[in-house]
Amino acid sequence: MSTPQDVSGSDTRTALTIAIVGRPNVGKSTLFNRLTGRRLALVDDTPGLTRDRREGNALLGDLRLRIIDTAGYEDAEDMSLEARMRRQTITAATAADVTLFVVDARAGVTDLDRDFARVLRRADCRVVLVANKCEGHAAVPGLGEAHSLGFGTPIPLSAEHGEGLADLYDALRPFAPDGAKVTDDDAPIEEDIKQLPAEERPIRLAIIGRPNVGKSTLVNKLLGEERMLTGPEPGITRDAVETEWRSHGRRLRLVDTAGMRKKARIDDRLERLSVSDTLRVIRECQVAALVLDATQMLEKQDLQIARLVVEEGRALVIAVNKWDLIDDPQAALRQLRDRIEISMPQVRGIRFATISALHGRKLDEFVKTVFASFDIWNIILSKSKLNRWLEGVFEAHPPPIVEGRRPRLRFCRQTTTRPPTIALFGSKLVALPDDYLRYLENSLRDTFDLPGTPIRFVLRQTENPYVDEEGKPRSTSTTRPKSLAKRKTSPKDLTKRMAQVRQKPQSKPKPGPKPKSRHRR
Repeated sequence: MSTPQDVSGSDTRTALTIAIVGRPNVGKSTLFNRLTGRRLALVDDTPGLTRDRREGNALLGDLRLRIIDTAGYEDAEDMSLEARMRRQTITAATAADVTLFVVDARAGVTDLDRDFARVLRRADCRVVLVANKCEGHAAVPGLGEAHSLGFGTPIPLSAEHGEGLADLYDALRPFAPDGAKVTDDDAPIEEDIKQLPAEERPIRLAIIGRPNVGKSTLVNKLLGEERMLTGPEPGITRDAVETEWRSHGRRLRLVDTAGMRKKARIDDRLERLSVSDTLRVIRECQVAALVLDATQMLEKQDLQIARLVVEEGRALVIAVNKWDLIDDPQAALRQLRDRIEISMPQVRGIRFATISALHGRKLDEFVKTVFASFDIWNIILSKSKLNRWLEGVFEAHPPPIVEGRRPRLRFCRQTTTRPPTIALFGSKLVALPDDYLRYLENSLRDTFDLPGTPIRFVLRQTENPYVDEEGKPRSTSTTRPKSLAKRKTSPKDLTKRMAQVRQKPQSKPKPGPKPKSRHRR
């Protein structure tokens, strides 16, 4: 049986949709990671770590799979967080083609497993029973008890060690539609996204910010459904959940992340896992939307998150949420602009949008702001225009003299995009101060209209053949060719050379031809 592969860039319209359900801490997220081939879901021994539905695409043998990881089933019927998680789980089970009901073979069948089995039968779901953690003899009694749930013979599986995947493939194959089977003529899975034109590739948009600022509410309103768990409790979201979406004819991948508090306040191990997952999303995203609470405008932690995005070189957009609670919008806008200009001068001109995620106000403006920032982040600048700009800024304000010599900027060119990276060529560029590089960055941003996007400079200094790596002058014999190097001649050698010239006999000129006589005989 082949190892499962991630097919995150493939077409999922004909894939077999599978929902992984069960009570808490039976190994659902571990099985999700095993099937997708990536550690997308957070895994821990603490029950109830997963809360939101997470989707992923996979390839098991020749079957395309769309897998949904769900929260653990809890016996709650009120408006508590556990009850909302239960409703999300049942929604995923009823919408899937096949439901993988996972039980813990080591712990045996519990009353919660039997209760959940009755719920699945009433929902008329096509259930495949999976007995996880079957890698030892301790799981044999629990594997026998699983027959009492009424879903047929359970599939022995070990998600941690990857055992039993062949049996799982045999159980899923009868449910797969014809288009879910991969043929030899299909394109390579990992190259599907790369083969698409640039305008058709999805934009990875990360929704980041402090806890309880409305990130999940914003994602739900954009998607038009209750996809993420929301509520008054801070820190509901733990996993970074990715969802496909399309707007204005362009594809996006929305990634809802956990809220990031100050590092000194994080003392829970699960919160540390969530924050590390958020940091991974920031490194992998293309555009990061920093969600602010309009009633607590741009606090120190918000600035810290924004600086982290800029250091990673990602396009930054600010979404000011809960704008409907502001009494004086004009004064709040002035305060926001002043705070951004003072606190973040390295990315002058950051784009922001004032929204209300709860009521869905100005969300279209927010999406257009994301597209504009993404396009600037991918801009390609002309080499001739860049060199004319460099010549102008060098003449208007040359760099300061360092050690008796002024650094010289000869030419520049753009080496890469995302973010725009400019290579500067010249001499003594290492001596350029930081404030002069900031002057170049601001001038480049104003000249080519690059507001709010990070700009990077790469200094490429030409080597001096007369100076070594430590800055010391090289010896003459190593810096000049032998034919041009000065040869030192002692007086004794010079006298000997002159004597050889005197003793050398001078050659007599060869006689020329005899002139012809003009008289005839």
